[in-house]
Amino acid sequence: MIGTGVLKGMAVTLRNFAGSYFDKDRLITVQYPEERTPLAENYRNFPFLVYDKDPEAGLRCVACKICEKECPPQCIYIVKSDEKKPDYMGKPQFYPATFDIDISVCMSCQICVEVCPFEAIKMDQVYELSRRERFDALLLRKSDLAKSNDYYHNIHPTEAAEVDAVLAKAAAEAEAKKKAAAAAAAAKAAAAKATPTSATPTTSAATPTPTPPTATPTAPVPDPTKPAPQT
Repeated sequence: MIGTGVLKGMAVTLRNFAGSYFDKDRLITVQYPEERTPLAENYRNFPFLVYDKDPEAGLRCVACKICEKECPPQCIYIVKSDEKKPDYMGKPQFYPATFDIDISVCMSCQICVEVCPFEAIKMDQVYELSRRERFDALLLRKSDLAKSNDYYHNIHPTEAAEVDAVLAKAAAEAEAKKKAAAAAAAAKAAAAKATPTSATPTTSAATPTPTPPTATPTAPVPDPTKPAPQT
């Protein structure tokens, strides 16, 4: 019958229209920005830098520049520090003196996140980044990109928990390795201390050189076949 599809479509519209008065899940329109649709955990937009405890000393980034090299649109700009400074654990570490991302060029491919060996850069969920200017206003500096690990747990709880578990395991292995090396060094020092060493004499007595025996001359034996000499 001609028009059956139109009637079915109108029935769906009418059912949702009437049901929206009784079931909130049937409401299609959201009164943005007063109301916002919850974002999925895997939603991603632009990158941000993760720090632990302190936004400066706690940055996980060590300015290795792998993300800068691997970025397809080349929107990441990093300047490595000339000196090391203690991180939040007290370990001397290099840090990014400059870390900029041009979000007008970034295509949210997440390659920078995949190649980072320090779990230092992750994808954010902030999408309200419109600006009146086109250039400097869309260049995010290090201070704009740095966000805490607690914030990371809020937007990506499952992924953040997995990352924390990996980092905790690596830290435990490093600590165990350090303790084993210290114990081995202590055992070696104790063994060296327990072994007595004899003092080497400064002078040694001269060893007499044996004199070869002197040959004693013997009288020749006369030959009986020859006559005796005349005297």
